[in-house]
Amino acid sequence: MKDPFQVIAVIGLGSMGLGMARSMIRAGHTVRGCDLDKGALEKLAESGGSPYDTPAAAAHDADVVVVVVVNAAQTRAVLFGPNGAVSAMKPGSVIVSSATMPPADAQDLAARAKEHGVHYLDAPISGGSVKAEVGELTVMASGSPEAFSAAKPALDAMAQTVYPLGDDVGIGSSLKIINQLLAGVHIAAACEAITFAKRLGLDISKVFEVITKSAGNSWMFENRIPHVLDGDYTPRSAVSIFTKDLGIVSELGRKQSFPLPVASAALQLFLMTEAAGMGQDDDASVARLLAQIAGVELPESARSE
Repeated sequence: MKDPFQVIAVIGLGSMGLGMARSMIRAGHTVRGCDLDKGALEKLAESGGSPYDTPAAAAHDADVVVVVVVNAAQTRAVLFGPNGAVSAMKPGSVIVSSATMPPADAQDLAARAKEHGVHYLDAPISGGSVKAEVGELTVMASGSPEAFSAAKPALDAMAQTVYPLGDDVGIGSSLKIINQLLAGVHIAAACEAITFAKRLGLDISKVFEVITKSAGNSWMFENRIPHVLDGDYTPRSAVSIFTKDLGIVSELGRKQSFPLPVASAALQLFLMTEAAGMGQDDDASVARLLAQIAGVELPESARSE
């Protein structure tokens, strides 16, 4: 009987990657990690994982290499750059690639992995750091049956729901782009609505209570507006993530000659927020930008009072 436990390398131990690694450790897998942030490596070690200095060292003889970095360029670098993971991976092992990227980049990476005898699963994720920490992510995956089979134990440990979308790499990335279009628009709309409510003199805590029980609610309104109510913009997901992801949406729309007026407006709000110095703050900082423009006072955190 095949051993259900795997040796898994997680490349990228940010808020998502570290939570995913911890979920796989709890499931009984041997988990290695690599990140430029020494603090993240220490947290992995405290959780029972093994820290490594390079992707190649972490990936040596691993069954699965989960890549949770920011974009296609970083994915390419940690897989195929100096001390890249693929150079140390054994034939038949699998890359689980979770960064948001254009489908063409995912297809290129998969083709390069195949040349090395390594499977590639196009597997963007959704759910945020909280879901990552408890192993309840949503994974939008596409790739060969062999890639799915090789990655299954790792996926079972880190995800509540895995959507198998087909054999063709790029489908997962395309669907994640649609998710990010909606997520970015919903965050921007939520921030606009709560700041406008404040301008109208409404009790925004009561607005939150009412809207979350009404037709105007969205997952992002319910998840992000508490950050505004608390005045806490510690980054759970940074503004810069959405300037990147909505930028990908915009570029794909241009290539497809498809108009994206609402997504484009949301992108401009995120760009303005980043330009105002809040790029590394929580993406609910769009509300702070609108408040600054309109002269509206939003709550401040207890730490700043």
